[in-house]
Amino acid sequence: MEKAGKHIGGIPEPTLRRLPKYIDLLKELQKTKIKYVSSNFIADKLNLDSIQVRKDLAVTGIIGKPKLGFDLDELIRSLNHTLNWDNLNDAFLVGVGSLGSAIIGYSAFSSYGLNIVAAFDNDPQKVKKTINGIEILPVTKLAEMIRRMKINIGILTVPAESAQAIAEEMVEAGIKAIWNFAPIHLSVNKDVIIENLLLTQSLGLLTHKLSAKLKKDSMLMFTNH
Repeated sequence: MEKAGKHIGGIPEPTLRRLPKYIDLLKELQKTKIKYVSSNFIADKLNLDSIQVRKDLAVTGIIGKPKLGFDLDELIRSLNHTLNWDNLNDAFLVGVGSLGSAIIGYSAFSSYGLNIVAAFDNDPQKVKKTINGIEILPVTKLAEMIRRMKINIGILTVPAESAQAIAEEMVEAGIKAIWNFAPIHLSVNKDVIIENLLLTQSLGLLTHKLSAKLKKDSMLMFTNH
């Protein structure tokens, strides 16, 4: 079992990071005729500890039925509510390169409570174009539109050298949470929520695990000959 750590709104942060995995699994199950699901089933499918899964699901307040488990549809609704995914949160994205364009083009974000309503870039050749129905606007309009539309979430997909300045402009205009894809630590007001998605960090873990696996496999082959 994991040690106690940071809590957000009374819920441990590791639990909040696992809840989306449960939702993705349960949505796949919705495509079948399954009506009820147990915590043991979820744990087996996701290779997690069943006790931890039960504790995670308990934060939603949902109660399972003896010998049946949790009502699948009700569990999804409860998880969505816990993550506030049953409310759409408008967001602005800055930086319409390959990554930014891919994020804008991913329509499923609306199912997870995120509604990207506008994108911004400093490249004149990109301005006024649309991606997935979202217009690309000049970054010079960013602060004014954040204030006018009372946007709370900013998504940063700009190069590292531009990220800090754009983040400061967002915060000054009223942004309360930043989803940061830039490979840099942002220094902003402590009241602002920053969630860093470092692709290089994730890649580093992947390649390290791969290296360890290949070494282990090589040793097993050697000992078997």
